[in-house]
Amino acid sequence: MPEIAYIRGDATVPSGEGPKVIAHVCNDIGGWGKGFVRALSHRWPEPEAAYRAWHRDRAANDFGLGAVQYVRVEPSLWVANMVGQRGIRRRGSSGTEVPVRYEAIDAALAALGEKTLELGASVHMPRIGCGLAGGTWSQVEPLIEQRLVRREIQVTVYDHGD
Repeated sequence: MPEIAYIRGDATVPSGEGPKVIAHVCNDIGGWGKGFVRALSHRWPEPEAAYRAWHRDRAANDFGLGAVQYVRVEPSLWVANMVGQRGIRRRGSSGTEVPVRYEAIDAALAALGEKTLELGASVHMPRIGCGLAGGTWSQVEPLIEQRLVRREIQVTVYDHGD
């Protein structure tokens, strides 16, 4: 069984051969502009535009916690916008409530596994749910192992080198 590969680098420049999916976590309120999404928007306009349209038209689609939107940005490269956090952290907030929703990330990863197998792709990501969403890697990593790695999907996690 493969293991999660951890490397220092930029998840928007995925390594290796073959089709690839860049996975990341979005919020459920239509906000896009901080964290990893800034790096995505710097490289491609499509993921942000698609996410905003998906949110705007949510009454007529599946937008919500646990949903995933796949946006093709290059011939063999997709971005998976995974809705895995409720709202956002407010600046200066001292509350203990964090936006991450592990059950939503789990549902999104299950759907991502299906799509990734269909594409014959590998998955590339930052430490999803652990930045602005406020989650912990010790809770996210087992979800990735269960939903992707156990299905023989190669996963690379990028720790950004400063």
